Amino acid sequence: MTKKKTPTPKTPSEPEPEAAPAPAETRVEETPFEAVASICTVLVVGLFILTYLGQNFVIPSGSMENTLLVGDHLVVDRITLAPPTSWMPMVHYREPKRGDIVVFLKPAADPDPLDGSPTYPFLVKRLIGVPGDHIHLHNGIVILNGVAQPPPQVGREAPANPGEREFLDEFPSTPPSENPSSTGAWAVDEPTHVQDGELVVPPGKYFMMGDNRHNSLDSRYWGFVPRENIVGRPLFNYWSFTATEDQLEQSGIVNNLEWMGHVALHFFSDTRWKRTFHLVR
Repeated sequence: MTKKKTPTPKTPSEPEPEAAPAPAETRVEETPFEAVASICTVLVVGLFILTYLGQNFVIPSGSMENTLLVGDHLVVDRITLAPPTSWMPMVHYREPKRGDIVVFLKPAADPDPLDGSPTYPFLVKRLIGVPGDHIHLHNGIVILNGVAQPPPQVGREAPANPGEREFLDEFPSTPPSENPSSTGAWAVDEPTHVQDGELVVPPGKYFMMGDNRHNSLDSRYWGFVPRENIVGRPLFNYWSFTATEDQLEQSGIVNNLEWMGHVALHFFSDTRWKRTFHLVR
């Protein structure tokens, strides 16, 4: 006789515990004070960099062609040539050397175009003579301490203005007092530094010239640059845009807006892409 198997009752499965709900994200709202503090921090850091470490400059004239072109925008190192300071002991400092391209404050004032007040613009030139050097030019060639220096690499150099060739190419044979473009102070001071037909650079002063020798208002016109006027040296060209001297010298809101519109329309076509991040030498 077959024994009937009684089915084993199934144990009902235990319900799975429900997952705990994820905690809602806690969003921290930035207070107006914190927002202002963040902006101020960025501004302070940026101002510190532009004031003490680096600065950008735009080339407004052709005095350094073809080394630098009108419309070149440069990043300038303000540390290397600065006077040494005790609060930055690990920074490399050095004195300006012959051949350096330097940014400096013009030692002679220019009148402000609006009110005529004296202004001292930034200039970019090549350092030709250091303290103690004997300098003169012959046929446009710089003779430094009795040795002729190779001329700068320029393109098609414009001829000197009539009446200025001897002043520019045979400096200092023609005194600045006979050149109307020279400053009055330099016309008085220059003869005191001439010995045997050569200009002797005094202590603490430097002699600057543009690479475009016939189109450069430089130390031949306004004299030596004091050491404290030297700001720094250009490192590289971060952007170059085709422009003329007249375009960059314009002032006023209307002219600035017109120039900004011109740059926006011609940014790609007039940017000199080959000069981007071009090292300055």
